[in-house]
Amino acid sequence: MAVPMASCGSISGVYANLNAIEKIPISSSPGLFRSSFGLDHVQKICLVPKRLAFSESTIIPKASSTAAVEDGSSQETVPTPKVIIDLDSDPESTVVEVTFGDRLGALLDTMSALKNLGLNVVKANVYLDSSGKHNKLCITNASTGRKVEDPELLEAIRLTIISNLMEFHPESSSQLAMGEAFGAYQPAQKLDVDIATHIHIYDDGPDRSLLCVEAADRPGLIVDLVKIITEINIDVISGEFDTEGLLAKAKFHVNYKNKALIKPLQQVLANSLRYYLRRPTTEESSF
Repeated sequence: MAVPMASCGSISGVYANLNAIEKIPISSSPGLFRSSFGLDHVQKICLVPKRLAFSESTIIPKASSTAAVEDGSSQETVPTPKVIIDLDSDPESTVVEVTFGDRLGALLDTMSALKNLGLNVVKANVYLDSSGKHNKLCITNASTGRKVEDPELLEAIRLTIISNLMEFHPESSSQLAMGEAFGAYQPAQKLDVDIATHIHIYDDGPDRSLLCVEAADRPGLIVDLVKIITEINIDVISGEFDTEGLLAKAKFHVNYKNKALIKPLQQVLANSLRYYLRRPTTEESSF
């Protein structure tokens, strides 16, 4: 079922202040992915994210894993933070998964903060595997009982989780793109935007295609990707957005007039996304 994704007239508030959230009332119109989104008159929403609190009482002490160095001393190995926002796996709720090795607690304050955002946590669980401890939350919109699909609210949730990671686990900022501007420790390595960008489009049945985008992470990426897609009248049906350290990985199910994208349209979409994801220092006048 397709639902509309609204773009914000100005997302700058999200970038400027990660310490407070101010939510302007959301229109009661359904969802965010809807046919011909680019042409609809949708109420604009601007969100400035507030930290979803990772309470100190729920923080697990830092892992003791270390990496040896030549002089015989050792230094701590910082795990890769991961934030996954999944709109595909559960038809009734939006699944948010947070992983940072074994360092996170039960995130009880995070669930409380989500409630303050007008969201309900309908299910929460934790599981362990070789990559660490995974905190998974299934959330819905408190006013509608439906999954959260507004791209700006999804982006605000993502940024607030990352902001909390950097506040209560300062070492995580060395593994996050936003650590360069907001973290206690800047990333030791920086991704080359051109090399890190990968765009692939596959047929996924007669009525939809699968768009896969991998790029250097930056604030507002969810909103901007959806805006680029819908501006060429391609509909976003559902998707998943993963933040893995310095990288952002998105998967969107898309179609055009309820059909899979034909090859020429796939090329137009890929070119549009590459143009947007080009080096930020490229001057518009050069085009």
